[in-house]
Amino acid sequence: MATRKEHDFIGELEIADDVYYGVQTFRATENFHMTGRKLKNYPFFVKAFAQIKKAAALANKEVGVLDPKIADAIAAACDKIISGEYLDQFVVDMVQGGAGTSTNMNSNEVIANIALESMGHHKGEYQFVHPNDHVNLGQSTNDSYPSSIKVAAYDKLTDLLKAMDELRTSLLAKADEFKDVLKMGRTELEDAVPTTLGKTFHAFATYIASSMQQVKQARDLMTYLNMGATAIGTGINCHPDYKVVVEKKLTEITGVEYKAADDFIAATQDTADFVQVSGALKTAAVRLSKIANDLRLMNSGPRCGLGEINLPKMQPGSSIMPGKVNPVIPEVVGEACYEVMGNDVTIMLCSERGEFELNAFEPGIAYALFNSICILENAMRTLSDKAVKKLTANPKACLDAIMNSIGIVTAFNPYIGYEKSASIAKEALQTGKAVGEICLERKYLTKEEIDNILKPETMLDPHMENMLKK
Repeated sequence: MATRKEHDFIGELEIADDVYYGVQTFRATENFHMTGRKLKNYPFFVKAFAQIKKAAALANKEVGVLDPKIADAIAAACDKIISGEYLDQFVVDMVQGGAGTSTNMNSNEVIANIALESMGHHKGEYQFVHPNDHVNLGQSTNDSYPSSIKVAAYDKLTDLLKAMDELRTSLLAKADEFKDVLKMGRTELEDAVPTTLGKTFHAFATYIASSMQQVKQARDLMTYLNMGATAIGTGINCHPDYKVVVEKKLTEITGVEYKAADDFIAATQDTADFVQVSGALKTAAVRLSKIANDLRLMNSGPRCGLGEINLPKMQPGSSIMPGKVNPVIPEVVGEACYEVMGNDVTIMLCSERGEFELNAFEPGIAYALFNSICILENAMRTLSDKAVKKLTANPKACLDAIMNSIGIVTAFNPYIGYEKSASIAKEALQTGKAVGEICLERKYLTKEEIDNILKPETMLDPHMENMLKK
């Protein structure tokens, strides 16, 4: 195998000549084996890094500190990466020491070597295009790495919002379909008062709509970058006009309006924006898990459970019990949500570990954050496509539960008072009689009055003017 020699200040290494990364990336591949998940497994992150590097090259060209030919070659190399080429060259583990330096250098080296070949040079001839002097000009890992995380997060949060809206739309469609299906409401898993299946699904849709607003607000935080901060926020080794121009270039490249943070020193060391994003994701996961579990319970049966809805049958549910079908979609969605909740703890702890002018634990934040966004997007789409859109209602089972429930005695409260209603409930539990039957036997109300009170429309939307005198 043909090789080339590359060196850093630690020493010289032989690098396979068919790879586009260099010596610093090679050292990182030997040092970091935490997750088995490489940069190439997160193509949106690789794309974001290339967008940042392209913006930096064009900004340096505009302010006059980078040779236009080199800048254009770097920008062209970045365009190839943005389009999806050379993804296999991003080989560093996502979780790494060094605050993301290995990720930054993996990008710098690959971009430099692509540019070198386009200019007619060989890989490793860094005197013509250098990973540090040219690709990393006016930058540090400490501004390019967190900025790339934000650009990638913005992109993926946009995808997540689309998935959330798809689920919201599916839930609203079911809310309309089931608007006339009566069901028993439950509190603490006990009979409460009647509602409709439509109202239940409308409430679910409201959960998702609320979380969408929170995710949108958190996504806005991802548009404030510290490009131009360099090492600690002072902008050392950076042209004074660069930080303004680089934001403009990045906006042109991505179509998203990115802005410079108000305080580069604060922005370089403070990672709380990621904590806020993760908090919005955790809240969405809590709500999604609640929806999934409610669907699972409403589907329980088929003979001995609630049986209020029918989830689509996705696969056999047992290796020993014939005919058993499990609610696998709500279950897997719940598991996904738990991972998001756990990742939130990781992000919080990594953010808290920032010391002085830099947070060295940003790779842990990036890994957990990207995993949360991706798995939550998948969970939203999975629940929508494989459960909500295809589920059906059991109106008779829902109505039977209402009419056999002790909970409907609550409807008598305004007419005969709490004490008499409680006494009816007690006798109904002891005897198995219907609450209306007991009320009639005790002559608290007439049959006509009882029938009117227990009409579904009265219980769902009671009219105070129809109340009897106690």
